[in-house]
Amino acid sequence: MSIVVICSGGPYEDIYPLERFKSIEDVVFIGADYGSIHLLDAGIIPTEILGDFDSLSDEDWARVTKVVRHIDKAKAEKDETDTDLALLRAIAYQPTEIYLTGVTGGRLDHFEAAIRSIYRLQLENPHIVIKIINSHNEIRILLPGKHNILRDEKFRYISFFAFEKTVEDVTLRGVKYETTNETIEIGTSRFTSNELILEQGYISFSSGICLMIRSSD
Repeated sequence: MSIVVICSGGPYEDIYPLERFKSIEDVVFIGADYGSIHLLDAGIIPTEILGDFDSLSDEDWARVTKVVRHIDKAKAEKDETDTDLALLRAIAYQPTEIYLTGVTGGRLDHFEAAIRSIYRLQLENPHIVIKIINSHNEIRILLPGKHNILRDEKFRYISFFAFEKTVEDVTLRGVKYETTNETIEIGTSRFTSNELILEQGYISFSSGICLMIRSSD
């Protein structure tokens, strides 16, 4: 199993504790723009960094160029965000999982862009688990089928939303509020704040796109 961790340049206090990945073998760390500084601050030398680096001061740039071996500097005027470039690079590693952090705090347009990007990439790469994570939340795009959900005390609450399309034939098991062949309509909040009560539960559905958010208090 290979894992890619992408750190973007959102506020440091909203970033998932990067140190928790340091003990995992076969992890690739990618810094997107100022995310490269966040990784260094966490004691992690990125495998590679990329972006236009317009958020870095001269001192920051000197710091990363001193220790990072693979740097891909892009033009400031480009169609993709720095996070998009990092996600595309992550796919090239052919990982089983991609974790993206540093996109949920600060600018909401960057957060929305990140959601749209993982949606597109999840459609194109259904075999890869792609997650947006921060210190209190984990976000995934789920495609039709059955998805096992493991108990995690850090992310006690679990919510489901229709994303782009209505989610049909929704069955939930192993949670406090189970359902059978229900529908998650676009715009409803009915499936918010459920709880996993077994060590493993699951959601299954036949059609639509589901946004799953796991959260802590």
